[in-house]
Amino acid sequence: MTRPNIVLIMTDQQRFDSIAALGYTHAVTPHLDRLVNEGAAFTHTYVASPSCAPSRASLFTGLYPHSSGVLRNDDPWKHSWVELLAEAGYRTTSIGKMHTYPYEASVGFHERHVIENKDRAHPNLPYFLDNWDKAFWIRGLQKPSRVTYRDLPDYGERLGAFEWELPEDMHADNFVGGLAEHWLRTYPNRDAPFFLQIGFPGPHPPYDPTPRHLDPFRDKEMPGVPRTRQDLDSQPAPLKALRKHHQENDHDAIVMLEDPTLEQLQRQRRHYFANVAMIDEKVGDLITALDERGVLDNTVIVFTSDHGDALGDHGHSQKWNMYEGSVRVPGIIWGPPYVQGGQVHDGLISLMDLAPTILELAGLTAPEWMEAESLVPALKGEAWSGREYVFSEHARDFILTETALMTMARDERYKLVEFIDDDDGQLFDLQMDPKEEFNLWRAPEHLATRTRLEKAIARWRAESSMHTATWAKDIR
Repeated sequence: MTRPNIVLIMTDQQRFDSIAALGYTHAVTPHLDRLVNEGAAFTHTYVASPSCAPSRASLFTGLYPHSSGVLRNDDPWKHSWVELLAEAGYRTTSIGKMHTYPYEASVGFHERHVIENKDRAHPNLPYFLDNWDKAFWIRGLQKPSRVTYRDLPDYGERLGAFEWELPEDMHADNFVGGLAEHWLRTYPNRDAPFFLQIGFPGPHPPYDPTPRHLDPFRDKEMPGVPRTRQDLDSQPAPLKALRKHHQENDHDAIVMLEDPTLEQLQRQRRHYFANVAMIDEKVGDLITALDERGVLDNTVIVFTSDHGDALGDHGHSQKWNMYEGSVRVPGIIWGPPYVQGGQVHDGLISLMDLAPTILELAGLTAPEWMEAESLVPALKGEAWSGREYVFSEHARDFILTETALMTMARDERYKLVEFIDDDDGQLFDLQMDPKEEFNLWRAPEHLATRTRLEKAIARWRAESSMHTATWAKDIR
C-alpha cells in the first residue's frame, strides 16, 4: 500500500458538542457527519491545555505542556514531528492558523501560509501582518475587529456575536478554506505524498458568520447554558477572578456580562454554531478538491480543534478553564482503506495522541520520548479501550492571572481540577452530574476519589519527567 496523503484540519475553539452525527442536532454539519459515519470518531478527546499555543505545541510534539515548555500563548516553539514527515519525503504545507511563536516558524513545513486570530487588535499581542491582513489591504477593506465593532451602539450587549458584512470570500474561514483548495488544485507534484495542515481561525470569536450561514439559525433553539448561583459561588477563587477579568476586558470583541439574559446567550450560540456550519461547508469543498485531484482514495483526513469554548457555561467566556466545553473537542479520523468506518469510540484520548497516529499511518515510528499514544489499533477495529486518565494543564498568563498552575485529571467517571497555590479545587462526578454543576471537592464521602486523582496527578508528573528526559537532546 502506498503512503497516504494526510490532511489535518484544525479549527480554533470548537466544542465537542458541535457535530450533528454524534447526537448534537442543534449543529448543521453534513460534511463532518460524513467523516463520522465513514470513519472513526473519538467522542472523549481532551486537550492538554485549554488555550491555543500550549495545546497546539502539545499536539505537534506529542508532549504535555510542562514537558515541551510551551505553557501559555506566545511561549516560543521551533520543532515538531512535521520535521520527520518532511525528512521521509512528504511535502509538508500549512495553511491558516498554527499559533507557533514566532508566528512564521517553519516547525518542519516546507511552506507556510499564515493566518492568525481573527481579532488581534489588543495592545498585548505582538504586531504581525498575516496573509489575511494583506488581502484586506490589497482590496482596500478594513478588517473587522473590536476596534470597528466598538462603534456599534449595542456592542456591550452582544457577547461577541456579530454578522459578517464584507464579501463572503474575505471571511477568515472562507479565506483559509479557499486558499487550501487552491493549493490542492495547483500544487504540481503528484508523485510524493503530502501532509497538509489547514488551520481554520473559527469558530473562535468574534462570532461572525455570514448572513447566508446565520439564516438557518436565526430562530433555532440552542442548548441551555449550565449556570446556577450555587455553581458560580462554589468556584475556586482563581476561576471567580477569571470570570471577573472577562467582564472587565473585551478579549476578541466579547464583552462578557456578569448576568447575561437567556436571549443574549442563545444569540451567542446561534452565531457560534452558524460559524461551525460555515467551516463544515468548506470541509465539503476540500473533500471535493481532493476527489478532483484524484487522491481522495489515498488520503487520510483528521479533523479536530485546539480547545473548546465555554459560551457562557458556568459564567465563563472562551477557555482557560477545565469545564467540558473548554477542554473537550471533536476527534475524527477518516480514510478508507486505512480506517475502518462506522466507529464511535467513547474511550478517553488526549489530543496529542493524533501525533504518533499520523506518524504511524505515514509508515514512521514515533520517538520513544513522546508521551502520546497511537490510535492506529482503534482505527483498524482492534480491541482498544483508551486511556485510564487524561490530563490538562495551564500556567498563569495575562488572562488566567490568579494561579501559577491549574491542572485537571479525568478518568472514566470523575474529574478533578487543582490549583498549585490554592487549597480549593473542583471535583465532579460526570456520571451523575454531566453538566458539572455540583462541586464535590469538600464532600467527605468523595475524599477517597479526590485523593486518588490527586495521586494520579503526582504520579503522572513524575513519570512524565522520567519518560521525556532525553527529548530536548534528541530533537536538536
